[in-house]
Amino acid sequence: GELPVNVRFACDGEEEIGGHSIVDWLAEDERGGDVAVIFDSGMQRPGVPELNVAMRGLCYLHVEVRTGGRDLHSGMYGGAALNAMHALMQTLQAVLPRDGRLPEELRAGVIAPTAEELAGWDELPPGTEVLAEQGARPADARAADELYLRTWAEPSVDVHGIAGGSPQLIKTVLPVHAQANLSIRLVPDQQPDAIAATVEQLLRAAAPAGAELEITVHSQNPPALVPAGERAVQLTADVFEELVGRRPLLVRSGGSIPLVAALVERGIPPIVTGFALPSSNLHSPNERLLADYLPLGVDTAQALLLRFAALR
Repeated sequence: GELPVNVRFACDGEEEIGGHSIVDWLAEDERGGDVAVIFDSGMQRPGVPELNVAMRGLCYLHVEVRTGGRDLHSGMYGGAALNAMHALMQTLQAVLPRDGRLPEELRAGVIAPTAEELAGWDELPPGTEVLAEQGARPADARAADELYLRTWAEPSVDVHGIAGGSPQLIKTVLPVHAQANLSIRLVPDQQPDAIAATVEQLLRAAAPAGAELEITVHSQNPPALVPAGERAVQLTADVFEELVGRRPLLVRSGGSIPLVAALVERGIPPIVTGFALPSSNLHSPNERLLADYLPLGVDTAQALLLRFAALR
């Protein structure tokens, strides 16, 4: 009888594969809720908690290019016949960043971070340090300085795989079929349908004459933004200040959790936080959590449930 609130658990088993069962369930759920707690995040360094008040959305696309009926002898036809790999590379260039920014058509609807958010980001480790810890190299001269802006408040395009031709066998063949997977991460207030249509328009406009394009949208989900002034956000900040010793920084996430956007759509503020660190190896071998943070996470979850009684 101690718990002053009702607790319901929603488990998503399809987050990483573009499934939408939990989003459909939430849209039909009549009971709703006053707040949702999602411990699926972390902090940049020990002792400095974070609250994710925004998450990027995602559009995942597959592109196929065909430039003829069969592969050809490159000595006899190279330079005269369309090469599908060349056509694919030319096509993809239309949506890739230039000087650290995507084409303006793909930046439509971007909401700039608030002054409070920017102040919190200044307390985070510098981009050069973050990239170096992950063994990554900056995309350009300004990339490290703009790490948080680019991964949290700007849309980004990444090509995940390209297939075609003979990358291992020595063959002087002109390929006529090539394909690629790519995605674009969306920021508030970008709409997946509109951005996906714009990506397709840019790709088709960039494809060389004679190249046949087939573009498929495999999955998509909208971005999410939780106002920092939400009562649930402030109560959560109070709890972290009491248990961890300081108020959490307001950050955004470059990742995408479809459930978060669905909760915002239903008017249920999601509290996205957690106790993972950069050394936790998220999505990598030996993914782990510091032993000291396990009981702290339990205590924090308990305190949140007690404090959320004030939302009624």
